[in-house]
Amino acid sequence: MRDRSSHRARVLRYGEQAGARVDDQLAAEEPLEIRVDGAPLTVMMRTPGHERELALGFLFGEGIIRAPSDVVTLGALPNGEHPDLENIIEIALSGAAPGVDQRWQRNFLSASSCGLCGVSTIEAIHQAAPPLADDDISLDPDVIYGLDARLRSEQAIFARTGGLHAAGLFTLEGEPVVVREDIGRHNAVDKVIGHALDRGLIPLDRHLLMVSGRTSFEIVQKSLQARIPVLLARVGSRPIRCMRGG
Repeated sequence: MRDRSSHRARVLRYGEQAGARVDDQLAAEEPLEIRVDGAPLTVMMRTPGHERELALGFLFGEGIIRAPSDVVTLGALPNGEHPDLENIIEIALSGAAPGVDQRWQRNFLSASSCGLCGVSTIEAIHQAAPPLADDDISLDPDVIYGLDARLRSEQAIFARTGGLHAAGLFTLEGEPVVVREDIGRHNAVDKVIGHALDRGLIPLDRHLLMVSGRTSFEIVQKSLQARIPVLLARVGSRPIRCMRGG
């Protein structure tokens, strides 16, 4: 399948004195519909690619699944208008899965910039996460300072477009496990967590997460759900997220 993460466009690029028309690569943004047991759950805007991981990570963060065994089948459905696009994902849950609780259903569009769009009550955003283990985690400062460069070196789509966020899962020693990019920072985190879930790596209590953008509430919440003890970002956090993360 062709790479749909970016596309070529003719743009007018301005320098210090004049503009010129040039070819450029733009980051793609397309809708993805997720259906659970035949019922539509959400439509999200995302960068195409790694749809399975995105769906798994999203369902995990919503508390709909907790293990790979909670998913019986996961596949793309044909789209009548655009049969070449895998933009509808159908998931069948096992009887042991926590399932789709009506309180968490969103059932409308979630923009790439909004990780909590569609949540209608305060109760729905405060999902319970067991406390992190009170372990003494030791990190080498050189590892911490080197992660930004390691994350950027894996951002192939960003290198072409300059328009994507990234999330990277690393061991506590700084070894990369997986890096994913998306126009939405929370989508990139979902792809990383979905990758880990699909490979039986959760809980991620001996890993750290590095994100390219700000550490929004939903990213802290997703990290806690996956039991990630260390979250690093290129920009600062804000009080509400620090309080929720302990």
